[in-house]
Amino acid sequence: MPNSYQNVLAFLFAIEEINKNPHLLPNISLGYEFHNFIYSHWRMLENSLVLLTGQNEIPNYSCGKRRKSAAVLTGASWATSVQIGTLLELYKFPQVTFGSFDPMLRDSGQFPSVYQVAPKETSLALAMVSLMLHFRWTWVGLVIMEGQKGHQFLLDVTEEMDRNQICVAFVKMVSTILVSYVALTKQHIILTKEISQVKVVVIYYDTDFLNDVNYNLENYLVMDKVWVTNSQWNADMTGKNFILNSFHGTFILSNHHEKIPGFQTFVQEANPSKYPEDLYLTMFWFQNFHCSFSDSDCSLKDCTPNASMTWLPVNHFDTAMTDWSHNTHNAVYAVAHALHKMLLQQAQRPSMGNEQGMVFSPWQLHPILKDIQFINPVGDQVILDDRKKVDVDYDILNFWNFPEGLKLKVKFGTFTQDAPHGPQLSLSDDMIEWAIGITEIPRSVCSESCHPGFRKTSQEGKPACCFDCTTCPENEITNDTADMEQCVKCPDDQYTTIQQNHCFQRSVTFLAYEDPLGKTLAGTALSLTVITATVLGLFVRHQDTPIVKANNRALSYTLLISLTCCFLCSLLFIGRPKAATCILQQTTFGVVFTVAVSTVLAKTMTVVLAFKVTAPGRRMRQLLVSGAPNYIIPICSLIQLTVCGIWMGTNPPYLDTDTHSEHGHIIIVCNKGSLTAFYCVLGYLGSLALVSFTVAFLARNLPDTFNEAKFLTFSMLVFCSVWVTFLPVYHSSKGKAMVAMEVFSILASSAGLLGCIFAPKCYIILLRPERNFLHGFRDKTHSGKKKITN
Repeated sequence: MPNSYQNVLAFLFAIEEINKNPHLLPNISLGYEFHNFIYSHWRMLENSLVLLTGQNEIPNYSCGKRRKSAAVLTGASWATSVQIGTLLELYKFPQVTFGSFDPMLRDSGQFPSVYQVAPKETSLALAMVSLMLHFRWTWVGLVIMEGQKGHQFLLDVTEEMDRNQICVAFVKMVSTILVSYVALTKQHIILTKEISQVKVVVIYYDTDFLNDVNYNLENYLVMDKVWVTNSQWNADMTGKNFILNSFHGTFILSNHHEKIPGFQTFVQEANPSKYPEDLYLTMFWFQNFHCSFSDSDCSLKDCTPNASMTWLPVNHFDTAMTDWSHNTHNAVYAVAHALHKMLLQQAQRPSMGNEQGMVFSPWQLHPILKDIQFINPVGDQVILDDRKKVDVDYDILNFWNFPEGLKLKVKFGTFTQDAPHGPQLSLSDDMIEWAIGITEIPRSVCSESCHPGFRKTSQEGKPACCFDCTTCPENEITNDTADMEQCVKCPDDQYTTIQQNHCFQRSVTFLAYEDPLGKTLAGTALSLTVITATVLGLFVRHQDTPIVKANNRALSYTLLISLTCCFLCSLLFIGRPKAATCILQQTTFGVVFTVAVSTVLAKTMTVVLAFKVTAPGRRMRQLLVSGAPNYIIPICSLIQLTVCGIWMGTNPPYLDTDTHSEHGHIIIVCNKGSLTAFYCVLGYLGSLALVSFTVAFLARNLPDTFNEAKFLTFSMLVFCSVWVTFLPVYHSSKGKAMVAMEVFSILASSAGLLGCIFAPKCYIILLRPERNFLHGFRDKTHSGKKKITN
């Protein structure tokens, strides 16, 4: 194959370089011979025996050779090295392999006579994964040639992918002839429906026999995939001119090495006349340069004048040195340096000084080969001791095969394992030619990344790269880092944006006087306070009139003063809360409303007692004269004070913050402390109001113009309606709305008492003064009785 024949040319080039070098093996010429190892196990053994014995019939017997070979350089396949090495080890014959580094050959007990010239490739998996990370590919398929190296690479790359959260979409193991003994024509089903799930596929080769695999891939003509492979990949397309090629855009990780000067010129000058014994070169010339064979001696004739392999397109012969060609060049120099060192050792022995040439057995090269280190002609260090080898750096190549047969390998990046600050990947993305059908960096993911505000939730039975995106709970975020598995809760003094990707500081707020709602409520409270004070002043001014004196003038004053306090206590709920105001809010509210409601109850009892007294000396008359209803106020208030005292002593209200009611705000509120005590206060007020309403309702039809039982009934009806409505609305409100609802209920219930009880009396005092006289009411009463009698 042309790609293997380049190894032969590199071998010849190194031999000729050494033979011209006066400082390496001076006055000694290196000879050589070739043996073509056909890909069959028994053919390899047969050719090995020919190498050792010089003939085909008698094993273990050497004849027809004046000089034995000093060492053997074996091919790229690990199977070749193992097969040949097992036989050559019987004779302690040195074997230097120019294939890629194989950890299995490091076993000094099993292969003590095998030396590897290639550098280590333990960082290949890391380099490939670094490439995946650079392009953010997290869903990648693996196609791997079977064999020891293939399985080792599979372990390395899957471990590295797991470490970097890259998932394996599928693993396809492909058999080769040397591993499975399958026939050459066997079809390998590599591209199945599972490959449609990914955009990126890693192909790992550890053999140079790839035609069946490459052709099989080519038949599917998959043009929208990115192939990532190692330097052993050749995609041998000899004689094939594909306009659309599945391998166009392939990424190749090739061992880094300097360009060997003079090799291009050597290839340009190589021809059958220069190497007439090379039958392959003769056939190659015949096939590519329109030659014919002479009838007399089978020599070539009528070839293209001055033809050169450098004229050929790369799909026929690629003159760019492969990794194996570089290794072949270094392997020849390794043996030459070992022979040179042995020559120096022999020259230092007096007894050997007069002998011609180098006399030694091949096994004597082992101690020298084991420790050999040298700098090759391009400045690279070559070490054969596996323990001293360092990881190789990689050139990242882009395979261009469009237009047809271009087959260029363009370097667009490097990977350095031993960089000062750790492994380093360097790429020039603008130089990349992507596969046919791809115009930009492809995405190869199982699931698209979750946007900020969402977290990953795994899909059952699928790899970690396959997931669903779930919205974060309230006040939790995921930032710009993609695919977070857990949402992060914002601190209580911060809030999330609508996108739930950042936490911002909350602004402190409360029902302030500056707010429109606060202004409205405060203005209403002050206005009602002024109105109540005005009514109180009006009643004091007209205190001797019948309408003021009726139903206990003192109770009316008490009620007006308590209502004034009710209106003013609502102001405690407006403004920035403090610890003191939190306590004063509830105690003041509870006490002043208890005084107001108990006063209404006292007025109602006064009306009832006044109309139940029918004769002097009766007990009810004594209750009315003694002012017994007035004692209702201190008794009821004392009970409420006791409840409030217990509340304040056990679990009083305290300053608290509400971070949930308003987005982006921290609302400073007064926490009720003990809700049980709060509802006990409300329940007690409700009980008093219900009793007052019941008594007033029963006395609503009692005669007498000065009877205010109807007004008391309406006032209690309004009061109870307000607070019955307050409870469900209060529970459904939050933050400032809750506070505003409580203030509104205080104002509304207080205004209901003020309006229902005192508005009719103020109407008579101010607008109908003629009715505010006792005789006027009596005349009207008698007139009414006559009408009824008649």
